[in-house]
Amino acid sequence: MAQRTVLVVLFDQVQSLDVTGPVEVFAGAERHTPGTYRISTASLDGAPVRTSSGLTVVPDRSLADVPDPDTLVVPGGQGTRSPDPRLTDWLRAHGPHVRRLVSVCTGAALLAGAGLLDGRRATTHWAYCDRLAREHPAVDVDPDPIYVRDGHVATSAGVTSGIDLALALVEEDLGRDTALTIARHLVVFLRRPGNQAQFSAQLAAQTACREPLRELQRWITEHPGADLGVETLAARAGLSPRHFARAFRAETGTTPGRYVDRVRLEHARRLLEDTGDGVEQVSRASGYGTPEAMRRAFVKSLGTSPAEYRRRFRPAPAH
Repeated sequence: MAQRTVLVVLFDQVQSLDVTGPVEVFAGAERHTPGTYRISTASLDGAPVRTSSGLTVVPDRSLADVPDPDTLVVPGGQGTRSPDPRLTDWLRAHGPHVRRLVSVCTGAALLAGAGLLDGRRATTHWAYCDRLAREHPAVDVDPDPIYVRDGHVATSAGVTSGIDLALALVEEDLGRDTALTIARHLVVFLRRPGNQAQFSAQLAAQTACREPLRELQRWITEHPGADLGVETLAARAGLSPRHFARAFRAETGTTPGRYVDRVRLEHARRLLEDTGDGVEQVSRASGYGTPEAMRRAFVKSLGTSPAEYRRRFRPAPAH
């Protein structure tokens, strides 16, 4: 197998985890299967850079001295807000010639500034999606998934999603077992699918201001298999169904039905990932009632069936 080169671009005020997360994944793959990856870092002039957290990182070389890699990783950080024009020019010249062009977090802004995301679907950290869409209208910005792949370009959301994307690239190169072995070594609980939302249900929805609604949010999470219809939830909150629906949406930013859907999907995913329970048992425990109802929810939200989801994302037993 030919060794693949991975180049990570460095610049002042880069976010350190955007760099080290993917690097650790590819380095773990190289340790697992020697000769598969050669990883290097480079800055514009080959000079050390200071990350946004204050760490100093010394690159291997200057960008001017590196040949086009197989995989080019562009991290994010505060330094993406006013990038050096020379960096934008370098990306514009070299980005089209690599096999895989990857951004982590706000590194997508650097790719967009170089015109490399025009006409493509892309994502970035949720807090910067609106800005990316506003400043680069030729980019189809999707704020929901943790990473997006469009042709040879892959963009990921905030921080740790760069690890998820790197694991997906390693799986593409070396297979599922290798990627899951690396995930276990990094103590990554789960290699998440790219179309998983950036937020869990609890993070995606605001926490309600009033205690009865906050307590109800917790109760829904703990009882996904219960009757979670609006009438039942309203009774638990001591409100009329109409008043409850209005108050819940006003305080959480989502409807009770959408909140319940997210909670049930997350619960079902965890059971498929972490247990050997059958699909029928999982569907009942997660409040779907039938395997077919759960299958429809998975296909709608994740683009895959529960059985395929388990096959792809449940870690293989350790030997």
